[in-house]
Amino acid sequence: MIDTATLIKGALIGIAGTVLLDVWALFLARVWNIPATNWAMVGRWLGHIPRGKFHHTSMSEAESVKGEHAIGWIAHYVIGIGYGLLLLALWGSAWLTEPTILPPLVLSWVLLVAPYFLMMPSMGMGFSGSKTSKPAITRIKSVVSHSVFGLGMYLAGEALAHLWPTAV
Repeated sequence: MIDTATLIKGALIGIAGTVLLDVWALFLARVWNIPATNWAMVGRWLGHIPRGKFHHTSMSEAESVKGEHAIGWIAHYVIGIGYGLLLLALWGSAWLTEPTILPPLVLSWVLLVAPYFLMMPSMGMGFSGSKTSKPAITRIKSVVSHSVFGLGMYLAGEALAHLWPTAV
């Protein structure tokens, strides 16, 4: 059974990874003019699922959903928290005492299956972004972004190891 402190730490790790990912996306948008993920489109996709519509040809052409922007951003952070909790579920709370970078990186790379084989195809972008205007760039951006997220989880683990030590 995972104790409350470990659950809180897992959530904080996921939030920190997500925040670093968002800072990275802002950097890319401002410095290199590379557009960030449009979380409203993710919210639109999620908003259509309870209505029985899972696959779309184009999210921009799909009917808008009330609150789609908020739905997308909330989902983004809930998913990040889930990944932080999954990290601790797989590597245990012992990882919190001496965090290493490999577990969060491996997890963030393995979890690329979600955008590549679920979200992108369902949102009309094809498997691994194959229907986007620059599929290779889409894939590289996803790998780098997930790596930044993994780095953020690692850095949060390091900070928590010093600020909120875990007894093993």
